[in-house]
Amino acid sequence: MKSTAVMFEEDPILLCLVIAILLATILAKTYSSRSNAQRDVSPDPSPSTTQLSAGKRNPGQWIPMDVKASDPPPYPDWDVKTTKPLPYRPFKYGPTYFVTMGLRKGNLDDWIELDNEYLKFHTVKKERIESRGDRLCKTAPEALDAAIELLEMLCDYLPKRYPSMFTKTSVGIDNIVTNEAFNIVRRPLAEEPMKTIGRLIQDDVAIMVEGSDGQSYLKSGSIILPGFWKLEEKFNMNLSEIHTSGDVPQFREKLEKGMVNFFKRVMPGDMVIRHNYFMQVDDGLAWSHSIGPEDSPHAGWFTAEKDKVVENHWFRSERQTLRRLPRSGGVAFTIRTYFHPVTEVAKEPYVPGRLASAIRSWGDDVAKYKGSEKYKYILLEFLDRENQKQIDSGLIAEGGESHLKYPY
Repeated sequence: MKSTAVMFEEDPILLCLVIAILLATILAKTYSSRSNAQRDVSPDPSPSTTQLSAGKRNPGQWIPMDVKASDPPPYPDWDVKTTKPLPYRPFKYGPTYFVTMGLRKGNLDDWIELDNEYLKFHTVKKERIESRGDRLCKTAPEALDAAIELLEMLCDYLPKRYPSMFTKTSVGIDNIVTNEAFNIVRRPLAEEPMKTIGRLIQDDVAIMVEGSDGQSYLKSGSIILPGFWKLEEKFNMNLSEIHTSGDVPQFREKLEKGMVNFFKRVMPGDMVIRHNYFMQVDDGLAWSHSIGPEDSPHAGWFTAEKDKVVENHWFRSERQTLRRLPRSGGVAFTIRTYFHPVTEVAKEPYVPGRLASAIRSWGDDVAKYKGSEKYKYILLEFLDRENQKQIDSGLIAEGGESHLKYPY
C-alpha cells in the first residue's frame, strides 16, 4: 500500500481536497462555538432597551443613558487673539435652490467653535444678559435638568478643547481670559443656567423637550444674538409651530415630517451639523435693527430701508449642531453666528459669483423669507462687478469653481 505522502505527491488534487475539507471543519466548529458563547452572554433585551430603540420609546419619556463622549483633543494651536473664524460660505451655485434640512454628520470633538471674535461676542452677550437677560435666557421647570446637564457637559468639554482659556475646577469652571469663575454645583445656582451657558460660548443655544404627544417643544434657551427672532415669542412652541409661525418656506411640504422624525430618533453619541445664511442691511450682531426695534411687536423686512449702499450689507451665516442629552433626553441645539461685511467676503476667490448665483436661484417664497427685495439690486450689481474683477485679474477662471467643497 502506498504511503499517504506518496499518494499526495502523485495526486496533488487529492491533497487540495483534503486541505479544503479540514479548513471547512475548523471554520464550522469555530462559528458554532462563537455562536453558543454569544448566546450564553447576551441576555434578552430589557424593556428599557426596547423603549430606547428608534420608534419604540414611549412619547415624552426618557430613560437616562450612560453615554459619554471621548475626551476631545485640544483645538490645534488655538489662541483667543489669532485663531480666525472658519470661513463657512454655505451657498451653492444655481440655477436651482433646493429647500432641505441639509444635515451632515458631525464629530463631537468639534461641538463648540471659538475664535478670535470671542471677546467681542462675550462683551455683547454680557451687556445683553445684564440689561434684558430674563427675556433672552429662560428655562421651563420641566427642562431644568436638561439645562443643568448641558451646562455640566460644557464645563467638562471646554477645558479639554480650549485649555488656554478654560480650567475645570472642583465646583465648575474658570475662564482664565475673562477672569470669571462659575460654580455649577451650588444650589440654587447663582444664575439661570442658560445665562451661564451664554457667558461661556459664542453660540446661542436652545433645548427641545419631547412632550407626551410626541412633539418636541422649545423649553429652554439662551438666545442672546438672534438677529431676527425672539425667544419669548417662540418659547413653549413645538417644532412645527416655531417654523410655521416664522413662515419658513416649504416647511409643511418638504421639511416637517423629516424634522419631526429626526428629533424623535436622534440618540446620544451622535451629532449633526447644518448651515444656513442670510443677508442683513445693518451691522446688528445681536439684533437686526433695520427690520424694526427689538421690542416692536411688528418687526419684519417690511420696515427695512430699500437699496442701501453696499457698505451696509452684511453676510450672516449660522453653524448649527444638534445632539441628544443622555441623562435628560433633551435635544440641545447650538446656533453659532458668523457675521462679516459683504465687502470683505466678496474679496474671497469665487465667492461673489457663487453668492450672486445662489441669490438668483431663490424661489419667490425663499426670496421673500430672506428679504431680498430690500437689497438684491444693489447687492447683485456689486457681486457681479467683483466677480468680473476676479476673472479679469486672473484670480479665478470661469467654470473653475468645481473644486470648492460645501459649506466653504
